Amino acid sequence: MSVPATPRGAAAPPGQPRKAATAAWIGSALEYYDFFIYGSAAALIFPEVFFDESDPATATLLSLATFGVAYAARPVGALVLGHVGDRLGRKKIMVFTLMLMGLSTFLIGCLPTRDQVGTLAPVLLVLCRVLQGISAAGEQASANSMTLEHAPPHRRGFFTSFTLSGTQGGQLLATLVFIPVAALPEEQLLSWGWRVPFWLSVAVAVAGWVIRRKLDETPAFARQAAQEGVVKMPLLVLVREHWADVLRVIAGALVASVSTIFTVWALAYATSDAVGMSRTAMLWVGALANVVALAAIPLWATLSDRIGRRPVFLIGAAGSAVTMFLYLWAVSTGSYPLVFLTGVLCFGVVYSAANGVWPAFYGEMFATRVRLSGVAIGTQIGFAAAGFAVTFAARIAGPDGDDWSAVALFTAALCVPPVIAALSARETHRVPTEALGERTVRPTARPDQVTV
Repeated sequence: MSVPATPRGAAAPPGQPRKAATAAWIGSALEYYDFFIYGSAAALIFPEVFFDESDPATATLLSLATFGVAYAARPVGALVLGHVGDRLGRKKIMVFTLMLMGLSTFLIGCLPTRDQVGTLAPVLLVLCRVLQGISAAGEQASANSMTLEHAPPHRRGFFTSFTLSGTQGGQLLATLVFIPVAALPEEQLLSWGWRVPFWLSVAVAVAGWVIRRKLDETPAFARQAAQEGVVKMPLLVLVREHWADVLRVIAGALVASVSTIFTVWALAYATSDAVGMSRTAMLWVGALANVVALAAIPLWATLSDRIGRRPVFLIGAAGSAVTMFLYLWAVSTGSYPLVFLTGVLCFGVVYSAANGVWPAFYGEMFATRVRLSGVAIGTQIGFAAAGFAVTFAARIAGPDGDDWSAVALFTAALCVPPVIAALSARETHRVPTEALGERTVRPTARPDQVTV
């Protein structure tokens, strides 16, 4: 592999940090549009299209389980794509993952239903969902590494937050697309209407190729490859030198359970017979919360550049445990004003603190030579548990699916490991980029200085 040499400590070329952040934002928005339309469909459509309608509760449980299947595939994808990304570069993974997500999502829109092919229908659905999970495993880690390694040292929090702002943008777009679809007459919705958002993913592959193919490789990776060479087996180095940080990232990533419970289980609960809220209204709750999150994420990330990653992450993790109680209680009352208010507070404001800062917080734990592997493997194992949190929540909610307090307690318990992980982690917001992951580095007052 031929990589141009870059002097140690050299900054990214002018304009590259902004270009990398924009590519991460748009790519993540497009990719997670695909990922989140599946979540909406799994809660609202798939129980009737792919599973046995005679037992609605079981059909919903199985449909939500297919949502978690992609999270189970993520650790496998992280092992493979993390290895490739630390050997061949961040850019190649960013392009590949976007193309794979676009293809697998388009295929979901083409699948036959249970009435047409029987049990083969959910089997094909699961296979496509696995491909989505493999793609997502490499997307965020590669985009995070790309933006972090291009960013100015004192603004890594702000620039890496664009990846998660893009994720929220994708979720917002998915919600807005599903609002008119969910408003279709039942017959049209279940026959062809639900397929339209999945077919639109063709644009993902085209846009992703155009946006990301011209992006430069990061100075940090180029420097590593030119001066020391790439690591042949990143996983071995990761286990030997960064095992504690991988465990911290796994524990920290469990905070994503707040997102999956909010996005999928609460939506299914609110629109069930137990509460009876409308699909359209609940989709607008998610849309509004995501609009607020788009503004909150970079603000929290900028604050972390000033006061550190740990305190901001702790606000998000601990605060989410409390505000999820408020949100699920509000849903149980069926009061639209309360649901909108608490939904925005929980998901739009408080959860955004943890969500906006983790790209920098996790990425700064690892050295360049294993950064993509470390972030990918750590987050995807944690996200796998978060994905199946929806399935456990459906079981915990009881036979009628209305025990919201048990689900709230379950979600709060999943916020405890992230708090512990943050309390035990090092503060890295003032460590120079080239010194990240080095055990002998002492952070200094200025981001361009380091004492070894």
